[in-house]
Amino acid sequence: MFGTTRRAIRYAFTTPDHESGMKHLFWKMSGALFIAIAILAASFVSAEQPKPRALRLATTTSTENSGLLAALMPAFEKKLGAPVRVIAVGTGQALKLGERGDVDVVLVHARSDEDKFVAAGFGVNRRDVMYNDFILVGPANDPAGIRGMTRIGEALKKIHDQGATFVSRGDESGTHIMERRLWKEEGIVPGAPDTKRYLAAGQGMGAVLTMAGAVGAYTLTDRGTFVAYKSRIGLDILVAGDPRLANPYGIIAVNPKRHPDSNVDGAAALIDWITSAEGVKLIAAFKVNGEQLFFPGVPPSANVNKRD
Repeated sequence: MFGTTRRAIRYAFTTPDHESGMKHLFWKMSGALFIAIAILAASFVSAEQPKPRALRLATTTSTENSGLLAALMPAFEKKLGAPVRVIAVGTGQALKLGERGDVDVVLVHARSDEDKFVAAGFGVNRRDVMYNDFILVGPANDPAGIRGMTRIGEALKKIHDQGATFVSRGDESGTHIMERRLWKEEGIVPGAPDTKRYLAAGQGMGAVLTMAGAVGAYTLTDRGTFVAYKSRIGLDILVAGDPRLANPYGIIAVNPKRHPDSNVDGAAALIDWITSAEGVKLIAAFKVNGEQLFFPGVPPSANVNKRD
């Protein structure tokens, strides 16, 4: 810039026509000043508009194991302009991460626990997102003889009475919470008296399905993860369709009043997007082997999972 100015001054005072030279100087200096101002303004704009922060999402293993997140997140990350850091754990662990402020938003599936999380002041802006269902799966030879039963409680009681092996998540996940509730409603303490027949894995859904397949056991699973894994585990769907097996998912932002450093804007953006027409369309379109695994909105029997 300064080199241009010096050359303009030299030209102005060496030309025979000083008036013309001064005009030329004026336009030269104006151009250089404009460039300097534009550069300075651009630097202020870049300083005042930091890049969006990465968003920390705690969610269930079912949304990751099924492949749903891999189908959804790229579109949202493009809109957000920042990555989404996913932590896939059980619902109980996901909510604990939210309580501590270790994440910005949670996507989980245990409505009664979600309501407690919000009521305790840990979460805000809960929205219904989607649902599928739980199913009871087991070996093809079905040693307990439950295939085709329509009531999940009766099927679990028969598994217990027959002394068949059952693999539990055992991890405070939404699936584990549902399983414990179902045993309790039948008045059964799982594993009693033969604890060897009730295996608490403390693992995600994919690992539990793999274990159940390896030992020829029964287990309760979400349909999405089962469809994604069924070709490699050797298990069949034996009981499905009981309204009590509805499996709704909700999304909740971590309360910024509890954790002021949370990415409240990113959390709000994800909540709005995943329940928008674009998010709903992508959820409905997600299929594995031609089968739709998740349905936007709430199931007709949404009240069943709110019971304690």
